[in-house]
Formats: sequence, C-alpha cells, structure tokens
Amino acid sequence: MNYLSPFARPLYVMTKPVGSLCNLACKYCYYLEKARLYDHLPQRERFNMSDRTLEEFIRQYLEAQTQPQVLFTWHGGEPLLRPLNFYKRALALQKQYARGRQIDNCLQTNGTLLTEEWCEFFRENNWLIGISIDGPQEFHDEYRRSRQMQSPEASNTTGQPSFHKVMRGIRLLQKHGVEWNAMGVVNDFNADYPLEVYHFYKEIGCQYIQFAPIVETSDYQNRMRIAPFSVSPKQYAHFCCTIFDEWVRHDVGQVFVQLFDSTLACWAGETPGVCTMCETCGHVSVIEANGDVYSCDHFVYPDYLLGNIHRDTITSMMYSSRQIQFGQAKRDALPHQCLDCQWLFACNGGCPKDRFCQTADGEPGLNYLCPAFQQFFAHVAPYMDFMKNELLCGQAPANVMQWNPLTP
Repeated sequence: MNYLSPFARPLYVMTKPVGSLCNLACKYCYYLEKARLYDHLPQRERFNMSDRTLEEFIRQYLEAQTQPQVLFTWHGGEPLLRPLNFYKRALALQKQYARGRQIDNCLQTNGTLLTEEWCEFFRENNWLIGISIDGPQEFHDEYRRSRQMQSPEASNTTGQPSFHKVMRGIRLLQKHGVEWNAMGVVNDFNADYPLEVYHFYKEIGCQYIQFAPIVETSDYQNRMRIAPFSVSPKQYAHFCCTIFDEWVRHDVGQVFVQLFDSTLACWAGETPGVCTMCETCGHVSVIEANGDVYSCDHFVYPDYLLGNIHRDTITSMMYSSRQIQFGQAKRDALPHQCLDCQWLFACNGGCPKDRFCQTADGEPGLNYLCPAFQQFFAHVAPYMDFMKNELLCGQAPANVMQWNPLTP
C-alpha cells in the first residue's frame, strides 16, 4: 500500500458562498436538505457568506497551501445567487494574500442565471465554469426544474423546466470564449440512453465531460433505502461501457471523459483526477456560508463538522487527526472482498458514502455500485493496457482508435 503523507498533496476546500440555496429544486439534489442544519441562524447568515468570512477564508486557505498553484472552487446550491461584486471582492482578496502563488478559480453552476456581464467577468479572469446538464431536454428536465410553480392554480409542486435557460447560458459562455465543461448526473432515467446523452454533449461543443452517478438514500439513518431516482448498478455499467465503446473508437484525444481519463491514470500508476478512485480521501473538505468546515461535500452532517474558521484554522482542521482518520478510513475499512479484487488498484472501493451494502460473506462496507465497477473495468481492461503501453513508449493513447483488440 502507498501510505502517502497528507502534507505531500494539494489541499482543497470547496466553497459554498450561498450554502444550499438554489433557484432550482432538482429532485435528486443531496444538498437542499443541508439548509436544516442552519435553521437556528437568520436567513442572511445561512445563505450569504459575509465579507468578513470571505476574507478570513481566503487568507487561511492560501496560508494552508503547500503547493505553488492554488485552486478555488465555488459551488452551491447555486453560487451565482451571490452578486458579481462578491466575486470581484474575492479576486481582490486572492491577490492581496497570494504571496506569489498562481491562483485559479472554477465555479459550478446550473447555468440558468448566466448573463453577458457574468461571462465577460469569467473570460477576463480566466475562470473555468462547470455546467450541470443531464443531456437532451427530455432527460434534463425530468429532474432539473425550478422552484416556481407552473401556475398559481397548479395543485402539484413541479416547477418550470430549466433546459432552455441552461442552453442559453452555454451559448453565452461560448459567445464570450469562456472555458467550460459539463457535469451530467446519471440517474434512473437517462442511464438507459447513454449514446443519446453522449452525442448530445458532443453536439453542443462540449469536450470535457464528468458523469456523476446519483446514489441517494431516503434518510441519513437508514442507509439501505435507495431513492427511486438512483441509478442501478446494472444501468450504470451499461451506461459507462456503451459510452466508452463509442469514445474509444472515435473520440480519444478529442473528447475528455473524467471517468476514462482517471481510469487510465490508475492503469498507469498515476493519481486519478477524481477522489472516488483514490486510495484515500480527506484532502477535499467543504466550507459553508457561515464558516463551518466539514470533512467532505457528501458528509455535511454534525458528526463530520471539523470546526469553524472564526474559531479554528483551516490548517488545524484539515490536518487534524479526525480528518486524517476520515481519509484513511476509505482504505482501512475495505471489506476482504475488495482487498482480494483484481480491480482494487483502480476502484479503491469507490466513494465511502455509497458503501452501505454487504459482501457475499455478509461483511459490511461494500459499495452499492460494486457490480458496475467490476463490469466496467473488465470491459475496458484491454484498451487500458494498450493505452498504458503507448504512454510508456512515448506514443499517443489515441492510437487505440486504430487498434483492434481481437487482432493478435
């Protein structure tokens, strides 16, 4: 096992400047419920990071870094619910406390609030924008709807579809030359149409794609009650394998899919670009609007509250024994079935939040998506072997598109 010191890798704190506040009410969103944690606070404190908290965060975050390059990630909820002046203030503070470090910013948005002014700001300051979009309109609008009622007389709570507003935002980003990528949530509906989803991203000019399988339970205490919108292991395996077959024949080096790139990194013995595939975790935490810091974006629960930047430092929280143990538990709590699996080097048990199943021997801690992982890695293995060898020989992995694994 590779026991890498936590001090030897970058430290990230995902920033929630409006907490869980959002103008959409996506049915599968795991973050909307986090507002309940702050019911005791006035609304402004719950959903608006103050200038004081912003400055304290930026100062501490930069002081905690051990690398010359620093990435700020603005997330939500919907981070564009903060005014543009908030982010201009953030840039000024970054410059004030940078001390020679290179600073980059990325922001994840649903895209519905983008304007010419926002896009001009992002382009002028080289921000990377992630757009949440689940595929063509039929698939996107299934779950990603606004909070507004369709009409005052409507008896249901279904809001207006958001697809056209998102596409308007994407066109604005493209018009202004803003670098952007897409994050698609793979759910019980769109998972059955992998090629339609993948071709859609290509048609709208997206070259960088992240797929996030949605696996949610109905409540925190009862981990076995799977929410109906969750993707099944069988669906997710079919989705990933089908898109991989299309990508490996036509798009290697032209379209970049995070899952495929990270899998190749694992094959080559490099650190993958996604935390779920890393051996340990714990180097990515999240800060809420009031300054509370939690161990992970998927573990914003009282048990995983590390502290608050107005009482504690980011350095002390991120390098605390609690956080180090949280990260190492990803490796140390693996069941024997995982330890004996031939794909452990690439899977590493997946995200701890999804480890609520039992192994064939009745041991707890198996990932819900384990059958999907096994099928996917077995399916891509010949191609990954080829691309790994190309890299070792100084050749382009894209040569795989001219290679037939059935030919000796």
